[in-house]
Amino acid sequence: MRCAVFASGTGSNFKTLLERKSSGELHADFVLMVGNNSKAAAFQHAQDHNIPTLHCAPSHFQSEGEYSEYLLSQLQKYSAEMIVLAGYMKKLPGKIVARYHGRIINIHPSLLPAFGGKGMYGSNVHKAALEYGVKLTGVTVHFVDDEYDHGPIIVQQCLAVQDNDTPETLAQRVLALEHATYWRALEAICCGKLVLEGRRVKDYG
Repeated sequence: MRCAVFASGTGSNFKTLLERKSSGELHADFVLMVGNNSKAAAFQHAQDHNIPTLHCAPSHFQSEGEYSEYLLSQLQKYSAEMIVLAGYMKKLPGKIVARYHGRIINIHPSLLPAFGGKGMYGSNVHKAALEYGVKLTGVTVHFVDDEYDHGPIIVQQCLAVQDNDTPETLAQRVLALEHATYWRALEAICCGKLVLEGRRVKDYG
């Protein structure tokens, strides 16, 4: 499946996906990397693998309509069948979400619907989990819809919160779980093993 990756920062999940593809474990074809931050390390990951890159942010356009049309034109140019969000810090325009319904995935560092929504990213998520006193946290891979962290859940993996955890130590362990989980979810989609029915994602593998 031809995938466009959207990233804003270090792109560690993107890097892991590329490694799994190189090892032959992931059967995805990464055709474009889109980033809103020109300094994002994710650009270098793409360049290291000869993947075309696009620096494109909403602030570059006079309206969301123009931004949406340009993004769509670039996705169509590279025949992208799917969008993979890998630490992308901007909300996708509604027109993109509608056009790629059921073909956009994201990974979130909590067990949704807990600790999701606007502003819940990075260390904010782990601080909230520790302040609440949860005993389990983890990661959620989900399809993307018009709301933050709201789309149908594909897979969740959990880990125990330790008594001496800080937001930093918890973030490290959750990120390792992200790296172990995201590529498997993408591989299941690329191999046609998952079917979306309403809000339920069923595994026919």
